[in-house]
Amino acid sequence: MNIVVNPDLKAYIDPLTPDEHAALERSLLAEGCRDALVLWGDMLVDGHNRYGICQQHQIPFQTLQSSQFKSLDDVHLWMIEQHLGRRSVSDFQRGVLALRKREILHQRKQQALAVQSAQSPADSVVVAESAAPPPAPLEAIPSREALAKAARLSSSQVVLIEKIQKQATPELVAAVKSGVISINAAAAVASLPEQEQVDAACGGKEQLLQAAKRVRETKKRPRPADAQDPAEESDPLAQLQARISALEAENAELRRQLAALQV
Repeated sequence: MNIVVNPDLKAYIDPLTPDEHAALERSLLAEGCRDALVLWGDMLVDGHNRYGICQQHQIPFQTLQSSQFKSLDDVHLWMIEQHLGRRSVSDFQRGVLALRKREILHQRKQQALAVQSAQSPADSVVVAESAAPPPAPLEAIPSREALAKAARLSSSQVVLIEKIQKQATPELVAAVKSGVISINAAAAVASLPEQEQVDAACGGKEQLLQAAKRVRETKKRPRPADAQDPAEESDPLAQLQARISALEAENAELRRQLAALQV
């Protein structure tokens, strides 16, 4: 049988470590492939690592057709749910999977609404009079809180992961996926221009942490008043003189108002 390995589905599969791959290979060579590979049509859904090893060593295997999927989106959602429940998946990857689930559900809803809006009144009558069962209700798009709970994350972590997805360069994403820096630090570095992100990621953990610290310190730094003269900003004596002048002007105005009240 010709089995198709979809590259989009492989994106949901964390690669095995060398030790894990060696252990699985030893088990398959010694005991054979005891669990059937799950297929949807000719597409491989579950058992990618076992399939690769079986192909390499020509180990026989059984397949099982799944009838629970109606579309490729169903397959994606099923794989996402499987990975969200695994302890070996990192916080960042769980957040990415949860956001991907929301994206799929949103696209599905938009497509359904587009079909409904394009349907003519005559089509509606035909559908109503036909014996075909109504379409299954679409799964609700989860809120950010529900999304975070499903991924075992906080809402703030989901926000940071979404920011990383939108703003981070591939080099920075690779760094946070490998655990070189935390989600918080990666989100801070993602605020920098692309070239600065790349330079920091290429410099390793120390440079990434320094870049994150620089971003945080910049955000904490008080902004100078709009009317402040640049020369005064760098001259403490000029700042003091400007402050004295402002206080003297304020006192003069108060004296004027007091004199007006006494008239």
